[in-house]
Amino acid sequence: MAVLRFDNVSKQYPGGRVALSDVAFEVDAGEMLFITGHSGAGKSTLLKLIHLTERPSRGAVLFAERNLLKVRGRRVALHRREVGVVYQDHRLLTDRNVFDNVALPLILRGMKRGEIGKRVRSVLERLGLDDRERALPTQLSAGEQQRVGIARALVGEPRLLVADEPTGNLDPTLSAEIMALFASLPERGTSVMIASHDLALVKRMKKRVLVLDHGKLLDDISPEDLADE
Repeated sequence: MAVLRFDNVSKQYPGGRVALSDVAFEVDAGEMLFITGHSGAGKSTLLKLIHLTERPSRGAVLFAERNLLKVRGRRVALHRREVGVVYQDHRLLTDRNVFDNVALPLILRGMKRGEIGKRVRSVLERLGLDDRERALPTQLSAGEQQRVGIARALVGEPRLLVADEPTGNLDPTLSAEIMALFASLPERGTSVMIASHDLALVKRMKKRVLVLDHGKLLDDISPEDLADE
């Protein structure tokens, strides 16, 4: 079953700038794929539509067969529990330690303290951060900060993880580590969608690639086609 579907989605901003034009694709449960394109191609707008920070001008975005246009008010927060977001700039709270940063989505959800502790420690261990839970973000390396951002996105066990240029500030070795981590998520039931302009990295991963160009979906390349190049 598709976890996400774009049905001829267009997004036009006030002033007339068209960010997306008639974009259509779907993402299966447990699939990992990339979105590439030049700066301003529409990658970030596409991710914002999934996370409900933007709404389409035309067409429909369906998440688990639910039309996101009908998701309003308090249900927006419920939807966001199912979509984990990883940002390039981490967006960590600098006055809270690693444990508290990762626990934040669960605290907002009203989860019991004991369950929060179990979930947070489990995800920190998976990401090799179990010895850093009391450290402040300023005491971490760039790679550790990015992994804390990923841990925070994963702790709520989302159905879909979206990442916007997650390796933009990392060296090649760390980038490869982070990508290997993302690639391990689908087998745990989380679909993964990554916006990246690092074409060499994308090709190495041999996953499906959506190519955006000036707001249009120019190409939808299968892993098999990538392997032939």
